[in-house]
Amino acid sequence: MSFIVAIDGPAGSGKGSITKIIAEKMNLSSIDTGAMYRCVTLDMINKGIAFDDIESVRALLEKINIVLDEENGKVLLNGEDVTSKIRSVDVSKKVSEVSAIKEVRIKLVEMQRKIAKDKDIIMEGRDITTVVFPNADVKIYLDASVEERAKRRYKQNQESGIDSSYEEILENIKTRDYNDMHKDFGALVRAEDAVYLDSSNLSIEEVTDKIMKIIKDKKKN
Repeated sequence: MSFIVAIDGPAGSGKGSITKIIAEKMNLSSIDTGAMYRCVTLDMINKGIAFDDIESVRALLEKINIVLDEENGKVLLNGEDVTSKIRSVDVSKKVSEVSAIKEVRIKLVEMQRKIAKDKDIIMEGRDITTVVFPNADVKIYLDASVEERAKRRYKQNQESGIDSSYEEILENIKTRDYNDMHKDFGALVRAEDAVYLDSSNLSIEEVTDKIMKIIKDKKKN
């Protein structure tokens, strides 16, 4: 019997970093769904596949091989280490459109459920609490102001050596927010039974502590 912690929220809300910390501290498997969508986006860019070329998208999905190497903190796409490449500005600009493609979401949800089978996991994304695992043991909606999220992403890009301006990131996040919340399939929605956390004025440690307490309390019950 698996124990599932599902965290949803907009881009830059801190889901990825916090999920990794909690996974390590509580011995949970971490599945970075955002990295999976970024892999599909990068593969489409590399192969010159248009968003509306559904037949080519289907063919790509049949062959794509995505490996999330938790132990080494790497993401492999078709055998290649793309940990840094999937965080590029080009991928960030297009990942929201790619993740709105129904065929892509169906394929990756299938992959995510298969990875999670019979494991105690923590998973973050846009529709984890509503579509992927609507019956998760713990549901969190992690939020932050758009300005704070842009600052975080800008700092992250600087540390990774990715050239991008704060203004460019801010506009990109605003566009992603709109796209993510207006998808026909798998839209970013706050589940009614999800605990809402605004991390705008909280440190990573403070948010982590709050979520870990929620998990521990749930496990007691």
